[in-house]
Amino acid sequence: MLIYVLMSIGIDPEYGGTGASFFCSIIVIEELAKVDASVALLCDIQNTIVNNLLKKLGTEEQKATYLPKLATEKLGSFCLSEAGAGSDSFALKTRADKNGNDYIINGSKMWISNAEHAELFLVFANVDPTSGYRGITCFLVDRDTEGFHIGKPEKKMGIRASSTCQLTFENVKVPETSVLGKVGHGYKYAIGSLNEGRIGISAQMLGLAQGCFDYTIPYIKERIQFGKRVFDFQGLQHQVAQVATQLEAARLLTYNAARLLEAGKPFIKEASMAKYYTSEVAGLTTSKCIEWMGGVGYTKDYPVEKFFRDAKIGTIYEGTSNIQLNTIAKHIDAEY
Repeated sequence: MLIYVLMSIGIDPEYGGTGASFFCSIIVIEELAKVDASVALLCDIQNTIVNNLLKKLGTEEQKATYLPKLATEKLGSFCLSEAGAGSDSFALKTRADKNGNDYIINGSKMWISNAEHAELFLVFANVDPTSGYRGITCFLVDRDTEGFHIGKPEKKMGIRASSTCQLTFENVKVPETSVLGKVGHGYKYAIGSLNEGRIGISAQMLGLAQGCFDYTIPYIKERIQFGKRVFDFQGLQHQVAQVATQLEAARLLTYNAARLLEAGKPFIKEASMAKYYTSEVAGLTTSKCIEWMGGVGYTKDYPVEKFFRDAKIGTIYEGTSNIQLNTIAKHIDAEY
């Protein structure tokens, strides 16, 4: 039951959640990632994206139907990416054609996290391709809907405990009451979710890096070489000090982005800065920790190599590092 307390952080108590803040979600994600980034990601997607979208956009009926289940027993999934729509998210080809009081969804999705175990899928499809991205709409699709198929989990370099699957939609019929928010506003919802979700990924990368650092430091304080602790060599001390400083800077960036969001202030630039920087720091920290531990750090007998593999995804999903840099530069251009 404890895990579902952590999966319903922002859901109102009337629906079975804790009613806590977005910042609380960020702290939980960070702490979980210190042990396992996959568990942190599962918590991140549920709290910062799926639950938030339903809270903000759901009708009373939708919220009453899904939020209590998400708060106590069900997992949600966010379905945007496609084979030809990665960084260019709005190039998606999945369609939803109106048919009376229903929509018929056809297409496919790739790289969908939580897909293997999720019961509710927030699916983005275009109801009017002639209107381009302005036809994109978000639909609530239940796992057992006829024509909806979930592929095998991808074999990934890292975050292996987090399922990532391909989805296919073959004449999937959903009622018009399954539309989340307004028809044609899906692109706005997707952008908003990714902007907020980037703070969650930042917290994940921060926690992962801190967990790896916390595991490594005691080891190099105990290991003796040339008659003294490895930690006592000045060359290594300087590296440790640099990484520790970067970790603290990453934490401040992450917390600041969450603070701005909660205060209702502009946060998009700061979220991109946090996501970009923490992803870079996670890669650097985990790499250094392997080097500091030497040969054993490269083996599966110790967890640092797993931290290293898990860290790489931070520069890729929810907007690559280059996308974050583009976003930061765009906002700086507008500010001056």
